[in-house]
Amino acid sequence: MHSDDNALDELARQVGEHLRERHESLVTAESCTGGWIAKTVTGISGSSDWFDCGMVAYSYEAKQALLRVRPQTLEQFGAVSRECVVEMVSGALVNSGASMAVAVTGIAGPGGGSADKPVGTVWIGWKRRGGYARAELFHFDGDRDSVRRQTVAAALAGILGG
Repeated sequence: MHSDDNALDELARQVGEHLRERHESLVTAESCTGGWIAKTVTGISGSSDWFDCGMVAYSYEAKQALLRVRPQTLEQFGAVSRECVVEMVSGALVNSGASMAVAVTGIAGPGGGSADKPVGTVWIGWKRRGGYARAELFHFDGDRDSVRRQTVAAALAGILGG
């Protein structure tokens, strides 16, 4: 799944229409993408109608403070885990006025991978206020930029699919 900037912009436009039609707003909780999802959606004119805020939480401490990820979750499962992304997406909703959240955590590379969690391993979570979180594991190929770009595309596509 390779996406160029134009494809990401088009996806963001579709997300905006989707959220606007439903009178919903979005919060992003990003780790491996470093704010790229928020940058992409705020690049769309009129996004203030449907984008609430974005949180970039790279460190364990930031994930705990900004997104209410429990220290036990990070110790037991690590930051790149289903458990962590579910807590991230839930914490983003608690700490924002948004009705829809997307969270991403992964290993973009080139370093940081392991046998269990190779470079390109990314968890993405989505949740609507009052609903249950859903999380999906992805294994993206390519360099750091490519992994991050594919993560942004999958995160946005998941909003449309949910």
